Amino acid sequence: MRSFTYERARTPAEAAASAMRKPDAKFIAGGTNLLDLMKLEIETPAHLIDVNGLALDKIESTQEGGLRIGALVRNTDLAADARVRRDYGVLSRALLAGASGQLRNMATTAGNLLQRTRCPYFYDTNQSCNKRKPGSGCAAIGGFSRQHAVVGASEACIATHPSDMAVAMRALDATVETVQPDGATRTIPIAEFYRLPGDTPHIETTLMPGELITAVTLPKPVGGKQIYRKVRDRASYAFALVSVAAIVQRDGTGRVALGGVAHKPWRVEAAETQMPRGAKAVAAQLLADARPTRENAFKLALAERTLGAVLAEAKG
Repeated sequence: MRSFTYERARTPAEAAASAMRKPDAKFIAGGTNLLDLMKLEIETPAHLIDVNGLALDKIESTQEGGLRIGALVRNTDLAADARVRRDYGVLSRALLAGASGQLRNMATTAGNLLQRTRCPYFYDTNQSCNKRKPGSGCAAIGGFSRQHAVVGASEACIATHPSDMAVAMRALDATVETVQPDGATRTIPIAEFYRLPGDTPHIETTLMPGELITAVTLPKPVGGKQIYRKVRDRASYAFALVSVAAIVQRDGTGRVALGGVAHKPWRVEAAETQMPRGAKAVAAQLLADARPTRENAFKLALAERTLGAVLAEAKG
């Protein structure tokens, strides 16, 4: 790990302003992903801004009937919150499907959204990776690609986003709140928060330099049967081959988002009109533009079968 300087921010605006003054700075809270990347010298920040003292660790009801989740709420606390379990069950289930209990105790809401891909070529500094070193190439293309994206990828990157929580947030139409270095605030619909790789896979979100996430807001509960199902190579502490976050109403309509298949949580609202017709019709539209490799083509059938199991469970 390379040497770095350190400070404790006193306010969100101060943290954002400090990050803007020091382009090589990174925010740190739980550090469950960042510290690993620093040890491997994949992330090499010259300055760390500790945001743990910013009092962003509350879950509060909103006037609209939803919930405002502070950026520093730990994954364990969010999953266990009675309001989340009652009204946003898909989110609680997604959180419990991710990582280990020890990691959930440290990981934060904002950090979970911003975690980096677990592509093995990204983690191996001897391999080419456009996400780690722009313009170096993508060793995953033509390499071992079983875990990689089947839809939304590009000629520059076929990595997948690792977060379970973000998939549920996408199904719930969450909104990300931020503060910018000049103190201005903005809200970003989660549908617009993540970017597809294109030619710049190292730019993963629509956050501006120095911008700090302060909260995630969930809209008023939509009810329905809420299910999160994750298919992985082993029962615990493994990232999804395919995951499904679904909200299914009594009439068969609803919402569905996929994880493990794309550079971001994958949702196609037009496909949801097919939910009363069954998983095959939904999957056909969800994955209409899929371009799998020989090694991960199985994900297309796996996604359809997993969605089918979820819809069957929703019907009781």
